[in-house]
Amino acid sequence: MSVSYKKLWKLLIDRDMKKKDLAEKANISSYTLSKLNRGDNVNTDTLVKICKALDCQIEDIVEIISEGE
Repeated sequence: MSVSYKKLWKLLIDRDMKKKDLAEKANISSYTLSKLNRGDNVNTDTLVKICKALDCQIEDIVEIISEGE
């Protein structure tokens, strides 16, 4: 299983936000933003910060992909 943040990027597009804007609003580092961009795992605290900044739920920004997809 892997994690996809495509929902997050789509949400940013829908809200006309840049990744840099998200980093500032959620108080996350550029390194963490790079990890998200690569689809790497990040800790739950980071996802909660993003959800609070965007006023959304975790399922709005993260999707679990099974190996067969």
